[in-house]
Amino acid sequence: MDLDALRANYDTVRRAAGPDVAMVPMVKADGYGLGAERVVRALEGRSPWGYGVATAGEGAELRSFGIDRPILVVGPLPPADVETAVRSGLTAAISSLDGLEAWTAAATGSGAVRDFHVAVDTGMGRTGFDWREAGQWAEAIGSRLTDAVRWSGVFTHFHSADAATGEATTVQWERFRETLVQLPVPRERLMVHASNSAAALRWPAYGLDAVRPGIFLYGGHPAPGVTGVPRPEPVAAVRARLVLVRDVPPGSTVGYGATHVARSRERWGTIAIGYGDGLRRSLGNRGEALVRGRRVPIIGRVSMDLTTILLDGVGDAEPGDPVTLVGRDGAEEITVDDVAALVDTIGYEILTGLGKRMPRIGMSGSDETERA
Repeated sequence: MDLDALRANYDTVRRAAGPDVAMVPMVKADGYGLGAERVVRALEGRSPWGYGVATAGEGAELRSFGIDRPILVVGPLPPADVETAVRSGLTAAISSLDGLEAWTAAATGSGAVRDFHVAVDTGMGRTGFDWREAGQWAEAIGSRLTDAVRWSGVFTHFHSADAATGEATTVQWERFRETLVQLPVPRERLMVHASNSAAALRWPAYGLDAVRPGIFLYGGHPAPGVTGVPRPEPVAAVRARLVLVRDVPPGSTVGYGATHVARSRERWGTIAIGYGDGLRRSLGNRGEALVRGRRVPIIGRVSMDLTTILLDGVGDAEPGDPVTLVGRDGAEEITVDDVAALVDTIGYEILTGLGKRMPRIGMSGSDETERA
């Protein structure tokens, strides 16, 4: 993991958003699979407003790392997690009056005022108060406020900021603006935010008070195929070791189902990585790897722990060599988005699916490393 690239991507979003817009890096799903602790420690020097997580457990974990900035839990809190969120000093995202009542009850007697942001559904459909009923729920929230809680923010989430056109995002933006004018809390008391990575880079005017960058920080393109959006610096490289090299005669088969048959004499290499580590099984007979700066195909089915590559043309390869599944090797590169396109998914899923048994190694500068 290239920590300098992570910080460079943060800086790109910061420049696009503007100096007066707060940064709320999303570090949910263990920092998009790369290690939340490593990510927040790398970004602390940039002084973000705070961090975004998906669950109370993720927020409590950040507190255990010594993070004392605001931590926003962007999803609704299950009843069993409300006490944890209050105890950890997290900021809740409220999507219902029941949720507000649970938050207030837990905060009462905690000895501190607990913040919450109101989530507004402008089209995403998963969470939040309906924008069409803003007058009713805003009044209801205002009437339920006590000294134990503080309404300190309001936000929405764009569902198609990565689309070729911005029509859907404009519709959501206008709905959100209609909502804001109906709130009983003075605008200056609220942190108002809407933009993810794609929106922050494409429409700085929608940044409002804060932006919530996610995939761009980690080296994934937030809007593949859309022109005018800067490319992120690659952050993650996925590598495994070559553990076996052998020459096989014609007719030899490899992997479950024997889906690859050698048509002539071939050189095969076995690498110590499989779908148990997050290498997609569907990459069998279609994915690629890099060995000694050369591109080679994955042959046969990807197994849980092992994968086979065709080493014809890489006659000098030997056990112990690093094999790159994501990243650069010489002049060749395989990006997270390249892999995602091959298996008809998105870079987010590739990164967050990386297995726990693979060590994460953070690199910064020429010789500084962190391993976990």
